[in-house]
Amino acid sequence: MSAVDLLTVGEALVSLRSPGPLATGGALTMHLAGAECNVAIGLARLGHRAAWAGRVSADELGEFVLRQLRAEGVGADGAHRDPDRAAGLMFLERRTADVTRVAYNRAGSAGSALSVADLRGPLAAGARVLHLTGITPALSESAREAVTWAAREAAGAGTFVSLDVNYRSRLWSREAARATLTPLAGYASVVVASADELDLVAEPGADEVSAAADLLRRGVATVLVKLGADGARAYTGDGVTEVAAVPVTAVDTVGAGDAFTAGYLSGHLDGLDLVDRLRRAVALGAFAVAAHGDWEGLPRRDELSLIAGSAAGTTLR
Repeated sequence: MSAVDLLTVGEALVSLRSPGPLATGGALTMHLAGAECNVAIGLARLGHRAAWAGRVSADELGEFVLRQLRAEGVGADGAHRDPDRAAGLMFLERRTADVTRVAYNRAGSAGSALSVADLRGPLAAGARVLHLTGITPALSESAREAVTWAAREAAGAGTFVSLDVNYRSRLWSREAARATLTPLAGYASVVVASADELDLVAEPGADEVSAAADLLRRGVATVLVKLGADGARAYTGDGVTEVAAVPVTAVDTVGAGDAFTAGYLSGHLDGLDLVDRLRRAVALGAFAVAAHGDWEGLPRRDELSLIAGSAAGTTLR
């Protein structure tokens, strides 16, 4: 393994998608899922060298995960095949035209057994950015130790650390999340969160402005607040910067936050200023919601301008 632009660490899931209610049966399609994988694919599509590290099952589902990552240009040499644990599964149903429901079967999965030993090699190989989320440390004690170790080691070596809070209430309580994520955020250069997640990396009950100020005092350089259809807001030592969302017809919002993060990190790697980083972030978020799938609709670099200014139903000939 050699140094990459982005290294991300987490659980890769096999997503089984249904166009209707799961309870009535019907066809399921198989996809790769997982917040960290989504970000890695987003960066790779834009031409950055991205790698993912974690554990996968030593069966055909594990092979599927690795083949999907490699097909998208994401390095997976840091993946460990676990012969004793199954792949984590995510079931996604389009319950109505406006409501999508997600269920997980991931307890005891290969990904949840992530350990410090799994990450020593990938981290030692070097990366300009280490991206982490608040999902992986919720999976197990060993995963929590691994993510905290990686953040501490990377920050100590001067690596840019990105943390997306990505709170999942089905995995842990807000109190348990806060106990882990608040100290973890102290290692981050950038913290990404929705407005209702910020108090998980700051004082309980803190409002957005107070939470952002607390993070900046603790050494975080940029606090990004995802606002969905209203765009995004960034807090830095220079003040507050906002950008509007790119208007699109939304068909699937799963993965939009990961796409936003990928766009921002791409802009950081390209040396863009804050406003242009945010513009790229909201552009990738728009690509994500305008297509079905967690990452399938994310753009190549030559497609970045495709989504802005195109009216609904546009055909390019």
